[in-house]
Amino acid sequence: MPKTSPKKTGMAAVAHYDIAAASLAGHEYVIELTVPRPAAVQRVSLPVWIPGSYLVREFSRHLHGLAARQGRSACTVRQIDKCTWDIVCEPNRPLVLRYQVYAFDNSVRTAWLDSQRGFFNPTSLCLRVHGQEDSPHTLTVKKPDDTPDWELATALTPRRVGPDGFGRYTAANYDELADSPVEMGSFWSGNFTAGGVPHRFVVAGAPATFDSARLLRDAQKICETAIRFWHGANKAPHKHYLFMLNAVDDGYGGLEHRASTALICTRRDLPRQGEARTSEGYTTLLGLISHEYFHTWNVKRLRPKEFARYDYTRENYTRLLWFFEGFTSYYDDLLLRRAGLIDDAAYFKLLTKTVNQVQQAPGRHAQSVAEASFDAWIKYYRPDENTANSTISYYTKGALVALCFDLTLRGEGRTTLDDVMRAVWERCQGGPMAESDFTAVLNKLGGRRFDREMAEWVHGTNELPLKKLLQAQGVKLLDEPSQLAQALGLRVSENNGSVVIKVVLAGGAAATAGLAAGDEWLGVELPATRGVPASGWRLSRLDDLTLYAGEARLVTALVARDKRLLRLPLGIPSGATTWRLLPSQENALPSQAGLPSSGSGSGSARPLGPSTSAAGDSPASTRTWPGR
Repeated sequence: MPKTSPKKTGMAAVAHYDIAAASLAGHEYVIELTVPRPAAVQRVSLPVWIPGSYLVREFSRHLHGLAARQGRSACTVRQIDKCTWDIVCEPNRPLVLRYQVYAFDNSVRTAWLDSQRGFFNPTSLCLRVHGQEDSPHTLTVKKPDDTPDWELATALTPRRVGPDGFGRYTAANYDELADSPVEMGSFWSGNFTAGGVPHRFVVAGAPATFDSARLLRDAQKICETAIRFWHGANKAPHKHYLFMLNAVDDGYGGLEHRASTALICTRRDLPRQGEARTSEGYTTLLGLISHEYFHTWNVKRLRPKEFARYDYTRENYTRLLWFFEGFTSYYDDLLLRRAGLIDDAAYFKLLTKTVNQVQQAPGRHAQSVAEASFDAWIKYYRPDENTANSTISYYTKGALVALCFDLTLRGEGRTTLDDVMRAVWERCQGGPMAESDFTAVLNKLGGRRFDREMAEWVHGTNELPLKKLLQAQGVKLLDEPSQLAQALGLRVSENNGSVVIKVVLAGGAAATAGLAAGDEWLGVELPATRGVPASGWRLSRLDDLTLYAGEARLVTALVARDKRLLRLPLGIPSGATTWRLLPSQENALPSQAGLPSSGSGSGSARPLGPSTSAAGDSPASTRTWPGR
């Protein structure tokens, strides 16, 4: 990386962080924070959460050894609460704090350090200097000893750095610092330009078979499609962008930032040299890239008014995650289709999965997507055996709400959800927004009031009118036999010949029988029938039930609960189905991305399908974002 300098602001840095990877084997960073002009009692704190991941994660539990000095004199450090300290010192004289942070969480949310790789979000390492958050901050990262091949990548503005990226960086304020993760190691790196914006992609942990050229080419298509969606031929709001991908044996997730994103994927999902086909795993990775990049606009700039200024000390509540996460989940796979990275069949397969995820969750009748957004802090990120019955994902149902709005708008022929999204951006000037901003634009462009749809789809628990809207666009809806677990209304784990029930869905056959999460399903008894004597069978996997039960509709389940053996009458449903969506011959979707739509669903409806313009169209995401 060349040596560069930021534009002079006329303001000296208020806080400077020296960060050293003190112990690769011990997974420990040492941080030295210098505050040139402290208050007489200078308060500092470490964030309890990271924006984009709505759970209080208590990052301060990994901080230890906090000490303070001015020159050679030690200062008194008083801990106020779990993440806040007061430093008693002489005002306006440089104050130096030194502390250690343990880093062994290989996710996108916190910090990691070992002999192969370093990564951190500043929310995990950098104490916030209260009262001075809006002034410039600088950060220096020292290259670890005995790592000659390591490089550093970050979206922060370089101030004095070497060709390997290590050195000093600057941020306009604490918010920008907190929003700029750092990747270190002997990673692969590549570059491309999209919409006139330079983009960099770094990948850690990639195998020798990794097809880097294909990843760059496909990521470029995604970024160009997203920029055209929001701005047409105009410039994007960011001057540069960085993708940081950590490839591991088993993992998945992403976290958006204003000029970068941190991603994690399974190595097997990376594109492979000499392999032309697009695997399901690689499609999932492309969808993740698309999702996090779309957040560059939808949540990092256009964002809930409650997030106009983050409060790092507590939960920040909003009822709008159905819009910022759900609508982003609607567009992530849609942009893959418009970019020509998946075809109609692959797109409809993804959409089918999203629909069935929502339809198979009884919690959709118990909680609205607006309520799910508000409760993210206590429910979405803390799933248990009853989550499917008590809550709904604002990702998946939010994506279907977006689909319903888009199909409704297109069916009425006045506008599209694409137009609404761009108009909301203009109305809010790419900044904080309220639900009323969305509804005002929706009503104006749609030519009528959408109070009923908002009440039922966003704030209610009624079924979404998916069948009606999809069929109006010429989409075929087929009922196919559901898998046995879904037909019974349960979810199980199967290990070493043991079937353990993990979830029992409300209203299903398993719930009616009295089965419970934690039960070990040992076997099944069948009554005598048609001259066949009564029998009992041991189950080593769930599918054994169909082998032994045959056409029997009533059996006795033998389960172990807290070491007690129970016999529970179980009715086996017949005819349980799931949805499958297929484009028909009359459907508006063209067979190739980039072609203009060739027809409409019905009447004056605007076509549903890919487009070469910024106003292209189609449906949603299928992920539950476990890595967030």
